[in-house]
Amino acid sequence: MKHLTLSALADLADLAVDTVIDVRSPAEFAEDHLPGAINLPVLSDAERAEVGTMYKRDSPFSARKLGGALVARNTAAHLDGPLADKEGGWQPLVYCWRGGQRSDAFATILDQVGWRVQLLQGGYRSYRRLVVRTLYDTPLPHRLILIAGGTGTAKTEMLRHLEAAGAQALDLEGLAEHRGSLFGGTGAPQPAQKLFESRLAAALGRLDPARVTWVEAESSKVGDRIVPPALWSAMLEAPRVEIAAPLQARATYLCRAYADLTEEPARLREQIDHLRPYHAGKQIDAWQEQAETGDFVGLAEGLVAAHYDPRYSKAAQGAVTPVRRLSLDDLEEETLRATARALSAEFT
Repeated sequence: MKHLTLSALADLADLAVDTVIDVRSPAEFAEDHLPGAINLPVLSDAERAEVGTMYKRDSPFSARKLGGALVARNTAAHLDGPLADKEGGWQPLVYCWRGGQRSDAFATILDQVGWRVQLLQGGYRSYRRLVVRTLYDTPLPHRLILIAGGTGTAKTEMLRHLEAAGAQALDLEGLAEHRGSLFGGTGAPQPAQKLFESRLAAALGRLDPARVTWVEAESSKVGDRIVPPALWSAMLEAPRVEIAAPLQARATYLCRAYADLTEEPARLREQIDHLRPYHAGKQIDAWQEQAETGDFVGLAEGLVAAHYDPRYSKAAQGAVTPVRRLSLDDLEEETLRATARALSAEFT
């Protein structure tokens, strides 16, 4: 068997393997994993806990004996299942937590079958160290420009139009699976912090640092996910392009962008209730009534004017002065498309 050592995240793009296999438990895999990896656990979450308990309460020998039996049984199931159609020339890369017994046992069996198996030296931990180095320990080399503006100024959509115009963009909300505001949840859980960081590191690795990268001006958190220090420091110092638009245009856009929320009245009412610590009960009741009657444009206008704009104005006081202020009459597709083309041509 060959051992593979990762010296940089860029090495992942040049892996001479067909499949990357993470043999850790499903819970470990869900927390984070190498980009593109599949999960073929040699121990389930419950089995891993059982072996760990036996190791502490009984003896290391008993735990290894039980673990060996479970690993062999689960490996056999993978050979009969997901790996049953693999031909003789198939080349997998296998890893576990630190390149220890789990991956070694699994890889040994695959090697005996006749496949050309590679083991990741140091396991997942070696990969995680590279992610931490990129996002925590080293200043980002990328040239960022932020798309700023109050709630409902179509900043995320502008990123998509910039990409369509040939520019580079980093979509933090897409990576975090959250639209960045109190109402920004999608109804599905966000990725774990480590998985968010893996996605972020991979996305940054695909970008050319010599070119401008557009990023939406976020707070230090996107939902419950924290923007890592290297990126956050770069965002704080980055130049800004600020978008402004009439309140009605912003409210209309929000109804379009948050259509999933307006189609779930119970979830919308629950989100409005989260604003009770910040506003009088009479105001909350008025917003709830608008939600109940389907006056979503009026609701959006009220939320922007009374809740979001005052907070944005306060947060913007310490921000970098915008290098460009754009006042758009509307936020329709063609307007955003034309604006993105102009920005892409101006900032290269």
